[in-house]
Amino acid sequence: MALRPAPSPFSVSCSRTQLRNLFFLNSRSRFLENQLLRKDKPTNLSGGRRRVGEKLVRACVKLEEKNTPETGKEWGKVSAVLFDMDGVLCNSEVLSRLAGVDVFADMGVQVTVQDFVPFMGTGEANFLGGVASVKGVQGFNPEAAKRRYFEIYLDKYAKPNSGIGFPGAYELIVQCKNKGLKVAVASSADRIKVDANLAAAGLELSMFDAIVSADAFENLKPSPDIFLAASKILDVSPDECIVIEDALAGVQAAKSANMRCIAVTTTLAEDTLNTEGPSLIRKEIGDISIDDILNGGSGYHNPEMQSSENISASAQNLPNSYSREIRSPQDKDSVSNPIFSIGGFQGSRRNILRYGSLGIALSCLYFTATNLKAMQYASPKAIWNLFLGASGPPFGPKEDNFRNERIQQFVDYMSDLDKRGTATTVPEFPSKLDWLNTAPLQLRRDLKGKVVLLDFWTYCCINCMHVLPDLEFLEKKYKDMPFVVVGVHSAKFDNEKDLEAIRNAVLRYGITHPVLNDGDMYLWRELGISSWPTFALVGPNGKLIAQVSGEGRRKDLDDLVEAALLYYGGKKLLDNTPIPLNLEKDNDPRLLASPLKFPGKLEVDVLNDRLFISDSNHNRIVVTDLDGNFKMQIGSTGEEGLRDGNFEDAMFNRPQGLAYNAKKNLLYVADTENHALRVVDFVNETVKTLAGNGTKGSDYQGGGSGTTQLLNSPWDVCFEPVNEVVYIAMAGQHQIWKHNTLDGTTKSFSGDGYERNLNGASSASTSFAQPSGISLSPDFKEAYIADSESSSIRTLDLKTGGSRLLAGGDQFFSDNLFKFGDHDGVGSEVLLQHPLGVFCRNDGQIYLADSYNHKIKKLDLASRRVSTIAGNGKAGFMDGSALEAQLSEPSGLIEAGNGKLLIADTNNNIIRFLDLSTREPILGTLELKGVQPPAPKSKSMRRLRRRRSSADTQTILVDAGSTTEGKLCLNITVPQGYHFSKEAQSKFSVEVEPENAVSVDPLDGNFRPDGSAVVQFNRSSPSPSKTRIYCKVYYCKEDEVCLYQALMFEVSFKESAPDAAAPAEISLTHLVKPKSSPSPLSS
Repeated sequence: MALRPAPSPFSVSCSRTQLRNLFFLNSRSRFLENQLLRKDKPTNLSGGRRRVGEKLVRACVKLEEKNTPETGKEWGKVSAVLFDMDGVLCNSEVLSRLAGVDVFADMGVQVTVQDFVPFMGTGEANFLGGVASVKGVQGFNPEAAKRRYFEIYLDKYAKPNSGIGFPGAYELIVQCKNKGLKVAVASSADRIKVDANLAAAGLELSMFDAIVSADAFENLKPSPDIFLAASKILDVSPDECIVIEDALAGVQAAKSANMRCIAVTTTLAEDTLNTEGPSLIRKEIGDISIDDILNGGSGYHNPEMQSSENISASAQNLPNSYSREIRSPQDKDSVSNPIFSIGGFQGSRRNILRYGSLGIALSCLYFTATNLKAMQYASPKAIWNLFLGASGPPFGPKEDNFRNERIQQFVDYMSDLDKRGTATTVPEFPSKLDWLNTAPLQLRRDLKGKVVLLDFWTYCCINCMHVLPDLEFLEKKYKDMPFVVVGVHSAKFDNEKDLEAIRNAVLRYGITHPVLNDGDMYLWRELGISSWPTFALVGPNGKLIAQVSGEGRRKDLDDLVEAALLYYGGKKLLDNTPIPLNLEKDNDPRLLASPLKFPGKLEVDVLNDRLFISDSNHNRIVVTDLDGNFKMQIGSTGEEGLRDGNFEDAMFNRPQGLAYNAKKNLLYVADTENHALRVVDFVNETVKTLAGNGTKGSDYQGGGSGTTQLLNSPWDVCFEPVNEVVYIAMAGQHQIWKHNTLDGTTKSFSGDGYERNLNGASSASTSFAQPSGISLSPDFKEAYIADSESSSIRTLDLKTGGSRLLAGGDQFFSDNLFKFGDHDGVGSEVLLQHPLGVFCRNDGQIYLADSYNHKIKKLDLASRRVSTIAGNGKAGFMDGSALEAQLSEPSGLIEAGNGKLLIADTNNNIIRFLDLSTREPILGTLELKGVQPPAPKSKSMRRLRRRRSSADTQTILVDAGSTTEGKLCLNITVPQGYHFSKEAQSKFSVEVEPENAVSVDPLDGNFRPDGSAVVQFNRSSPSPSKTRIYCKVYYCKEDEVCLYQALMFEVSFKESAPDAAAPAEISLTHLVKPKSSPSPLSS
């Protein structure tokens, strides 16, 4: 799925959902969408207008207020019940006031919850504006205040199923429905709050026949407009409606609408409510009986036979937009300008087109004004291409048996293009731009006579990474022909415009063709490019042949290139003179000697003093202790590949995410460019593939077992130990997946696969944008996601699969992936730039690698406040005071214990540490001792190298004297409260030096459950010798966390005499002791 640069209203290649989002903008302005596209939902009048200046399409007009008192004691017919929300269905009045207090606190204005009481039930704008007026707040912006209010209220106070519903509300609604009554929510709150409160109260929208909220109305309570609109939608006369309210404004509105009202005292005292004369007063909704609604309690009489329905004068005053007007075929107006009804919204076709067009135009204007960063990628040429199509041939069948015909079709297309003379002339490369892998090139000088494929890419984009193998395929296939690939780097993020950053990307991805840094998007605009990646094929005469966008186009490009070489070769226009290359990889000696090469992610096993590093571009996993001393590596050659086996033979392809299973001593690996999930078994020293087989998948559901289930660029993983599930941040298709370690199945868990920043209550209503980091909450109920392309941090509910925004990103426009920058703050006001790493500590504090801002930031979960704790924002390398130090695109981080963070400083090819326990945090560099770059596998000394003692191996020296034969009796014991692991069996292996000096049996084996083992020995030579017994001991505490101890018994035999003693038993005993307090990065 190609990444679109801007969710522009002009993009005809957007999905239906994307187009819908563009025209209706967000959940608060989708009135027509709700009416046209959601017929299964209850009719509603929320969001019928979008505020753009003060020119609005009104959903209703001011109604004449009526105050008709009830007469007599006859209750009358009841057909519908209109429920207010705050204070009636939901115990949210106090929460609403608390959110209001928070809004004013952000402004530096101190208010109390009591200040809001006079304005309850009047809508959020009046609710906040009234207090601002009383407090004399200067420059108060009601719309900005409302946005902040909803952000606070939804995140802090109205979480789904949080139990804010009043007891008895659900039961009363059900009773009303069972009695054949229609029920509606009629609230002065905006629809966004109505939906949130109902979800928090556990009341489903489908329970209601209508939901009427404040968005569509000019006049809110005490005006009767909302209640009258509800009666019209329900097709019930106002005098047959019962209103349940808690606020004076609501009681007044009910009387004005000629409706009976039952008031509840959840907000105001009974004496206060009595001043407006409600029909009945009850304590709360749970005290209202169905008899109160149908018969008015004991004080009223409801005759069996009721008169026919009469529409009151108030209802007759409703505008035509609400009336269900029926016109005869003879009515001229009905023929020339017929009335259309969409739910409760009606109007003539002329008016719908008029106001609909105006609304779309204003929506586009608003989107452009608020998304200027995204609009920099648009151009008139791109808009033209999107509507009418870019230059290109018709693509027929791709099957091999049609290839010759297809290539001939492309040749004919090129011939026709030449004859018509309509091909676009590709502009010359601007001379001021920088080049990589070559000296500056000129299209009409250096590339004249060559078929050129321009690859418009940006290095953050996973889709652009996916096509690099296609480009490499073409370069190898046509390496001896006049064909050149030129990468035109057209940056999305500000950081990507930096030449050094692009150079690192070229080195990281192994790009060997010329790359142009077009940071100002000159060629992008001139050729009308609109997405990454896009390929432009240019003929030897500098004319544009075709444009092709997206992944999976290898065959199209291959056939086009071959056709171009055939056609222009036949016209004698080709020049096969090679262009000079000066590859960046040959000019960067630091990478040849660097122990690490673009390290991606980190994981720790603190109890066993181990740090795991995904040494991504060395295609291996490096294991050190927490002080950086080398222990081992998994994948020894540095070569790319997908191979299971022992630690030496196993192969990876740019691995990234790591997750440790402490109970089983396993390490899960996101093997990104192998599109696979791997597991490292430290007990058996093997690597196994759990899912994926090296082929990029396109399955958005999953559910397959083992390697039959294809994956798509898994970037990070985390392990949930309770259910033994591995969660996978599947960057390649913008989803979160999960692997069940018990049954071996792997399937999609959250996200619909669209690339956007959409938060929803369920998996199906959630979308991600290249999730690249994932970390579990301490209680394992949530996961935190670094959603890199939306530049946001999000929370994933591990029960429902739904998500919510924590910081960064655009909370209103889910398709806007261009809200980025560098700004600390709270919630959605935060600006991040392509964060790749996230880690949640046991205390609930979240740390994130704000990669393209070259910073480490802290996110307080309670307040959603983000603050920088390391990095000055400039790419570079410098230790020292954390806020003055420099990093370069950090992408992974983990806590090593004692308040110290370890950071994969990717472009600096090092591991950094940040000590948070000091008053002024210091950023330092972890010295990696004994870590060497991988080398080609040596065929000699394999056995000895495999058994080389690691840095944490404890050596026990034993003098065996001159004994010639006997038993080596091993006896390992563990402290009280510990036991040997049942799942990870302890084992030993034996090595002799010189190799044939002693005969031993067995050479390797497992310890018994009591920690004992016996090795028989018989010396074949009287000369001195050594026997080394390597032991791997796995033991556990009662919580089943696996601990590990490496031991080596070195048994020395002296020169033996001819009359040596009889066979002997040599005791080799040891008590393992847990590391009481690992001291990572000790200074």
